[in-house]
Amino acid sequence: MSIQTITRSKELNRIAAGLFGAVFTLLGLLGFTVSGGHDALGHDGGHLLGLFEVNVSHNLVHLAVGVVLIAAALAGEAIARFANIAVGVVYLLVGVVGLAIIGTDLNLIALNGLDNGLHIVVGGAMAAAGVILGRKTAE
Repeated sequence: MSIQTITRSKELNRIAAGLFGAVFTLLGLLGFTVSGGHDALGHDGGHLLGLFEVNVSHNLVHLAVGVVLIAAALAGEAIARFANIAVGVVYLLVGVVGLAIIGTDLNLIALNGLDNGLHIVVGGAMAAAGVILGRKTAE
């Protein structure tokens, strides 16, 4: 294995956090194009990509998560790894809790079943990325 390959592999969590952060930021911005006319907090929202229900608060969460992940990517590999795992676990929890609060007054960020499924998948992918990409490589 070359030194260049080892160096690149030590940056994979930074790359993953940056990519996840960019996607979350983009989704947060795009969400504002469909959330107009809906309450900022509440169980109703516009349909992003025709599938995922969002309101202003949901969009702000996506933007905040995106900024945190991009900042973590810029801060270094160890912080990016921590952020990937931590945000991944939080998103897994949001997905599971979201399933229980659909149709209740506790659903303040307009979650629907597809949102929750996506949160579980993305959360699992992020947590796994943090763990797997953070493994030490043989020199």
